[in-house]
Amino acid sequence: MAANSRTLEIKVISAENLQLDRKPIKKNASVTVRTDTNSQFRTTDMDTEGGAYPRWNETLVLDLPTHSKSITVEVQCKTSSSVRTIGTATIPASDFVGGYVPEGYLHFLSYRLRDHKGERNGIINISVSMEAQKMYAYASSTTWSNSTMGFPATGNKSFGSGVVTGVPVWYGVYQKDY
Repeated sequence: MAANSRTLEIKVISAENLQLDRKPIKKNASVTVRTDTNSQFRTTDMDTEGGAYPRWNETLVLDLPTHSKSITVEVQCKTSSSVRTIGTATIPASDFVGGYVPEGYLHFLSYRLRDHKGERNGIINISVSMEAQKMYAYASSTTWSNSTMGFPATGNKSFGSGVVTGVPVWYGVYQKDY
């Protein structure tokens, strides 16, 4: 993995209500996932039995450049004469990167697919997680040289490595007027 990208794991779970020329598809659907730079893409195997409700449960791994703003998920169907695009969804990277969610968090997401005319054409169900990056400590050769993100804990060191990790949590307080 390059320093200016992160590893993205996308599990393509299933799709719903896929149609081709306003008729439910019968078989041979696959999914391609690509970054917004179009430099890299991955494709699932073809679902030959699911019809308009295919299931893949297949994990695709991509390097997501740090400057990427989105990924594109495209569902295709193989017909007797060609491969046709059923629908496309553009997923903003902000839906699974950044904020107060820790890296490695598993997001379950569903998106409306749009055909080439922009009309609704099914739903795609995926899960996305960003591989947690490791921070490297500069230490002498007699100490450990690899650490996960956190802060050294002081005091009693009998409970493991002595690293404390915190995760921000939103807590809403609502006040009612009586």
